[in-house]
Amino acid sequence: MSQRSKDALNYAISNRPRGNAGDLDFIIAASLTTPGVVHIKSTYNNTSPQQKLLERIYGPGFGGNLPSMSSGSGVILTEDGYITTNNHVVENATKIEVILADRREYVAELVGRDPNTDLALLKIKGKDFPLVKLGNSDSVMVGEWVLAVGFPYSLNTTVTAGIVSAKGRSIGIINTSAEGAPQQGNTAIESFIQTDAAINPGNSGGALVNTNGELIGINAAIASLTGSYAGYAFAIPVNLAKKILDDLKKYGAVKRGVLGISFPSPAVENDFLKQQGITPGSVNGVFITQIQSNSAAALAGLKEGDIIQRIDGQQLNSSSEFSERIARHGPGDKVNITYLRKGKSNQTVATLKAEPNAAEQSTMSLKEIYQKLGARFSPLTPKLKEHFQLNNGVLVTEVAPTGLFAQLGIPPGTIIALINGREVSSAEDIEKAFLDARNGQVKILAIAPDGSRVAFNFSFGT
Repeated sequence: MSQRSKDALNYAISNRPRGNAGDLDFIIAASLTTPGVVHIKSTYNNTSPQQKLLERIYGPGFGGNLPSMSSGSGVILTEDGYITTNNHVVENATKIEVILADRREYVAELVGRDPNTDLALLKIKGKDFPLVKLGNSDSVMVGEWVLAVGFPYSLNTTVTAGIVSAKGRSIGIINTSAEGAPQQGNTAIESFIQTDAAINPGNSGGALVNTNGELIGINAAIASLTGSYAGYAFAIPVNLAKKILDDLKKYGAVKRGVLGISFPSPAVENDFLKQQGITPGSVNGVFITQIQSNSAAALAGLKEGDIIQRIDGQQLNSSSEFSERIARHGPGDKVNITYLRKGKSNQTVATLKAEPNAAEQSTMSLKEIYQKLGARFSPLTPKLKEHFQLNNGVLVTEVAPTGLFAQLGIPPGTIIALINGREVSSAEDIEKAFLDARNGQVKILAIAPDGSRVAFNFSFGT
């Protein structure tokens, strides 16, 4: 702990109000944390081709106008100036400025970023910076008191309190920004800690800490119809962040281990289980819908229809928890898997493989992709383009009852406008978009047959 942090803590302890022994006290936690949480200002170019594309399809203002400057928060991790924040706070920034709680200002270097967890790592020059001590997000309990620390609305350091409302939340927000750039071979990892501590714009990248002042999460998102706090906020678990940030520091990129299975995305998980004759909640775990050939899962003996119940002894309650557990590992790591097959519990050990590169992905079978999707496409007719005022798009002409499109409720007659931010106008465009996302998250922006604008998210596996 730096001398500055020690002085702040000693002052807080000596001046804390005296009350009953059972009184809840946030003073020490706030004093420990606030010196290590920073204000981040990101500067951008004013032009955005992706924004113009979205506005042409969905109307003026869709996704918001990108400002020339935006604001967020960050957390100092080391005394020599490594700082974590959200990827969306610094993505595409031409300049990143860091302002400490004591008003010292620095220009930061972007060490690396990972869009699939919405994390980024920065570095400022100097030493003896105040830092926030890392905690253990696995030990966090629903109902536990927590503090959110950051710079909402560019105000000075702000501390708010709340409780942990839920764990393992997936809200479909990562990799769904206006830019929408496809992340080849990657999967969005969402297993948020949900809290009712007030978090507003500008809090992104700030600290979620327990009452001991230990970092348990990186504040990332809010659920709101207005853009301001409405009672729901979400943080990236620090145990996941540790692995991602360590990789960014060592390699400048994330080296993620892959098991090689497909499973229903959180949005359709319950409906899928019902289709398999399984009552949601009767069996906790992840239902395997497909095993990739020669994958870690295949070599470990897993099969389609198996239900993965535990990873390294930890019970899984959802696919988002499963994705987080796998994402904590790198290529070559061994994971212990407990799974259910035809009502019988089994165990195996899988050695995770590296993510396939673009060249490897391009050799994967289009036939497999189309079988999984259960859909056929055709180019838009000039009449449809004119009716919906579109320059591009493809029409869903056929949906098989057993494919992903049927599970997601995408009917024939739907117009696909964008896949992972990429404009599509032909079967070749569709093929390229799905091949690039072969092992990852897919976001489709579409127009339903009734003319309404809709979005669909699903995973090809992890």
